[in-house]
Amino acid sequence: MEISLKGDKEFDEIPSLKTKALRINLNENIYGTFAEIGAGQETVRQFFRAGGASGTIAKAMSAYDKDFSDAIYGIEDDGRYVTEARLLKMLNHEIDLMEKRLTRDKHPNKLFFSYANTVATIDFAKKYKGHGWVGIRYQIDAEEKEYNEISLHLRFKENDARLQQETLGILGTNLIYGAFYKYNEPKKLLRYLYDHLDKDQIEIDTINFSGPVFEDVDNRLMSLQLVKNGMTDAVMFAPDGNNVLPARVLYKKNILALRGSFRPVTKVNIDMFEKSYDMFIKENKVDPDKTQVVFEITLSNLRAEGEIDEQDFMDRAKLLCSLGHTVLISNFQEYYKLVEYFSQYTKSRMGLAMGVNNLVDIFDEKYYRHLSGGILEAFGKLFFKDLRVYLYPMQNENGELTTSENLKVHPRMKELYKFFKYNGKVVDITDYDSSILTVFSRNVLKKISEGEDGWETMLPEGVSKLIKQKSLFGCETEEMIHPDEL
Repeated sequence: MEISLKGDKEFDEIPSLKTKALRINLNENIYGTFAEIGAGQETVRQFFRAGGASGTIAKAMSAYDKDFSDAIYGIEDDGRYVTEARLLKMLNHEIDLMEKRLTRDKHPNKLFFSYANTVATIDFAKKYKGHGWVGIRYQIDAEEKEYNEISLHLRFKENDARLQQETLGILGTNLIYGAFYKYNEPKKLLRYLYDHLDKDQIEIDTINFSGPVFEDVDNRLMSLQLVKNGMTDAVMFAPDGNNVLPARVLYKKNILALRGSFRPVTKVNIDMFEKSYDMFIKENKVDPDKTQVVFEITLSNLRAEGEIDEQDFMDRAKLLCSLGHTVLISNFQEYYKLVEYFSQYTKSRMGLAMGVNNLVDIFDEKYYRHLSGGILEAFGKLFFKDLRVYLYPMQNENGELTTSENLKVHPRMKELYKFFKYNGKVVDITDYDSSILTVFSRNVLKKISEGEDGWETMLPEGVSKLIKQKSLFGCETEEMIHPDEL
């Protein structure tokens, strides 16, 4: 039988940290352990201070010494300690101990939990601000054998170790409170993580929910909430459809990025990717084994039709992931911000593959009015890096091609464009498929929504079958697709 956690008084205003901790402490059923490494025992301290902690805290520990930590949780293959793998080992170990040391005969109604974090705060040189993994594994039903879990990755923004420690304690308290009292409203739970915190203090760039109470939660949609809520500027999905930490994917890699609506992904998108990739890996300083391709969708693109349609977002993400691609959802309307973001993780060569219209937009001054240095400041940030643009041609209704040689930019931008063009920063994709230049996502989407024929041939192999089988983008069909055909 599930133990009710909903009977307590709800709060009209944001409850204080003490109130949150006390509410947990006074619930006679919630009982668990705290294991915190790297930033003091800042979370458990909130519960000790609130009072009544003896009914909540089974154990609090901090294995700071690496040898002790390894003896308790095992040695990581990569020798690192601030990793997701380390966090999961901590949660596994502590829950196993709870189950072994506290019998259900004696504690039939206890809701066990383990909270853990492994964190590196700012270094003495203040060069690296620090980051960490935080998580909780817990029950809301004493009879349920499978545990629920929430894990997240954070980046500190403050420049003082003590402040970072305090911030971590607040976040941890919010997480534990939300896990028990807002688990049935995960979107609200996500927002409440920032109670008593400012977005200038901390960034959450990855979050995952699992377990029986979250079986209907799609972690990609939760990641989208992180960007929508301003908690981070970008989130990433791996080809398997799961959230992945951008730093882990991009670290010290050559990066080739393609921005688009991918609504849906067409033969043109894939041709642009394949041809630009072939050119990119032939460049000096580019190691194919250390190259990462990223398909990027901006938040402004997702809002193109008004409010973000979450189903539409999921349709795009599913298609790209099904084709084996890594997807980035970002809040970077301007390309230079995207390049700055990548530069946090790598100093290796980067490439941007784009169509003619995208390049023309880059040379539009209206996007840079908020910068004191205007377009020159933006271009300094964009092309100062080891970056090259691979331009896919555009064909108009008369069959005329636009390439880097004849595209038109504003007269004031003409000399600036020539400078970058003739310094090799913009190169044409020449080995393109001329038979598909008239394919546009918007036309495909229109055909799908209006039930017209012929759109299937505009998409990569297998994509039309997936759209029909899963009724993506409002596709309605009576055709049955056998799973083996996908």
